[in-house]
Order: sequence, then C-alpha cells, then structure tokens
Amino acid sequence: MKFYLIVPFIFCSILFVNAQENPTPEDVPKPPELVLVFSKTTGYRHKSIEKGVETLRKLGRENGFIVLQTESSSDFNPQNLNNYRLVIFLNTTKEVLDDVQQKAFEKYIRNEGSFMGIHAATDTEYDWPWYGKLVGAYFESHPNDPNIINAKIDVLNREHPSTAHLNDTWKRSDEWYNYKNLNPDVSVLLNLDETSYEGGKNGKNHPIAWFHEFDGARAYYTGGGHSKASFDEPDFQQHLLGAIEWCLGRK
Repeated sequence: MKFYLIVPFIFCSILFVNAQENPTPEDVPKPPELVLVFSKTTGYRHKSIEKGVETLRKLGRENGFIVLQTESSSDFNPQNLNNYRLVIFLNTTKEVLDDVQQKAFEKYIRNEGSFMGIHAATDTEYDWPWYGKLVGAYFESHPNDPNIINAKIDVLNREHPSTAHLNDTWKRSDEWYNYKNLNPDVSVLLNLDETSYEGGKNGKNHPIAWFHEFDGARAYYTGGGHSKASFDEPDFQQHLLGAIEWCLGRK
C-alpha cells in the first residue's frame, strides 16, 4: 500500500481554519499526528491483527491522531516515513524488511521518529541487532496448553502515561512471552509475577512493558495483545493510548 498521495490529501483536508481578518499562529490548529501501523508477517500470523488495527484507529479518532496501516515493506523509505510521527509494529513476525528498508527505518528513528512495538514485535528481525536494542528484547517462548492464561502483573511505575490508570497490581489474561537478549538500558514499567501462573522462564525479572530513548528517539514495547479480547479491554486500550501519547511527545 502506498501513501504518497494519501498523506498530502489528509493534511489538506484537516487544515481548515475559520476565516479571520488577521489570524495569529495560536489560532491555526496543528494538524493531527500521523501514525503508521506496520503488521507484516512472514512467520506466525496473529488472528488479532485486524482487531488491533481497528482499536488503534478508534483511539486515533477519539484522541486526535490519524492511524494508517500497511503490510508493504516498500513503504519503509525516507520519503514515506518522514510523514509519520510514530511507527507501530503490531504483531509483526520474522523478517519483514530488507537491508535498504532497515537503513531507511534506522535513519527515520535517528531523525526524531518514534517506535512502539506490540506483542510479537519481539518475534521479529532476529538478525538485526539494532532492532533488537530498539524493541528491547527478543521472544524466546510462551506457555502452552493453554497459551492464554491469567497472571498478575506488578506495576513498577505509575507515573508513565501508559500505566497511570492502573493500580499497584494488574490481573489479566494474555499469552505471556518469555524473553531473551533483554536490553538492560530500558525502563521497566510492568513486571510479570511468575508465581501467579505456570510457564514463566525469566524469573523475578520478567518485564512485560518498558520504554527508553534509543538513537535519539522514544521507543516503547508492551507484551500484551495476543488475542482479540485484549483489544476490547478498557484498561489495555488505555495502556496503549498512554504509550502512543508518550511516543508522540504529548506527555
């Protein structure tokens, strides 16, 4: 999907200003930020992707940003990426970008873009070390039979906009990833209590959501979002919204 013509049309459509004799800069509304959701898969494909896109678009409509989706790697070029304030990897899997596209994305991040990964974003691009540091970890395994189970999450930081609405603990069901190659430089927001479920392999240090600044950009990851039901949860929706607003620099 190409957005070269769509994006200028969006900007032209939203810059409507009431007629005034001498409008000041304060009177001219800022155009809403554009957010690109990338959901390409070359490995396992989550059935929740479409629901996730629908939820992110809803959050955008209600909160003043515009969400566009693509599964075309060719959209990762400087001309297109520069239109977006944030790129979200939604349940991407395995190799999704070639070398040229990877370099374009690295340049975008270094030029004050921002990144957010949801769930299987850590099951992506294992041979791209830069991406591994950006997303903050790689997927290693998850519990099976069942894979979606209830667990207790310890909220370590309630000052971040993605967790400010939560209590000290958060109980919810999802597919809980175990991680490898955890980036020690991230700030952990949520930590899984492995005593509350079976199948955890990270021990007491089992982060499930974190943020950091990397190569000059804001980067965020949440491990939730495996199932369609996740995207219907009000608390999870608020969690996503807070993360997006932080990535956009609003908070």
